[in-house]
Amino acid sequence: MSKAPNPCCVPSRLRAAQLDESRAASAGRMRVNHGSVEGMVRLDGGVFLMGNESDRAVPGDGEGPVRKVMLDAFFIDARAVTNEQFAEFVKASGYQTESERLGWSFVFEGHIPANRRAELVAARVPGVSWWCRVNGASWQHPEGPDSNVDQRGSYPVTQVSWNDANAYAAWAGKRLPTEAEWEYAARGGLEQKTFPWGDELTPNGQHLCNVWQGEFPLIDLAEDGFAGPAPVDAFPGNGYGLFNMTGNTWEWCSDWFDRTYHESASRLNPVGPPNGPVKVMKGGSFLCHDSYCNRYRVAARTSNTPDSATTNIGFRCVRDL
Repeated sequence: MSKAPNPCCVPSRLRAAQLDESRAASAGRMRVNHGSVEGMVRLDGGVFLMGNESDRAVPGDGEGPVRKVMLDAFFIDARAVTNEQFAEFVKASGYQTESERLGWSFVFEGHIPANRRAELVAARVPGVSWWCRVNGASWQHPEGPDSNVDQRGSYPVTQVSWNDANAYAAWAGKRLPTEAEWEYAARGGLEQKTFPWGDELTPNGQHLCNVWQGEFPLIDLAEDGFAGPAPVDAFPGNGYGLFNMTGNTWEWCSDWFDRTYHESASRLNPVGPPNGPVKVMKGGSFLCHDSYCNRYRVAARTSNTPDSATTNIGFRCVRDL
């Protein structure tokens, strides 16, 4: 009797059902096309190679396998949503962010005034002690009540949860990008490159994004010019004219996060799994450093609960044609 084929080569009813479900979800995905396209870039879509299987991939994040994905055309914000833009939304709608309603949010310890750090020792987050729970931290006061965004109108709005970002997008007549749309946009037309500009982090010694230099989390040399968030267009745009697609702030995507779902999901306008506890974030932030978080690559991915907000999470929007 011949040996049974390896299970990985055998069709699975579960995977077949998942693919059918994924195709239906992709076909029935939300389309929004009534918001202004001012400040947006039209991308024609098409086929691209999504994901990463190199040794730079973070084990367990589900960056691979590399797969061909096809997308319809869409518009995407050239820049992340700014404090100024978010303020317009709040003024027009009266919206209160989740951090404002809860009365606190997470702040990077190094950005808390030195005279207040001692009192916040007990507020450190176990396992990631550089994060502190700070009362009064919100999008208007990102590092706590003694901070403000008065001189940061062109900086990315932070301290916004996925729910907050989704509310803004709906108000603007737009939506949050799918993970596939975000990655396609971030690649800027380059195929399977590590960053939006190529494979070297600092080609010819030039810093092209805002990430951590030095010894994390103690010493930030700020060699790229910033020891925190930077203006939304502080660095050159990619091949599609999109700014700060890596580094600066993480950006929320619409998809629920799953490490393996995409292995048997639709390759046409994929929208991620139907539910889950955490949402996808892409792009890395000013706190990313190769020593512990090499996720400022275009294929990299991470997640957070949709009610979470920090000083290094922002977003940008997309719109259908």
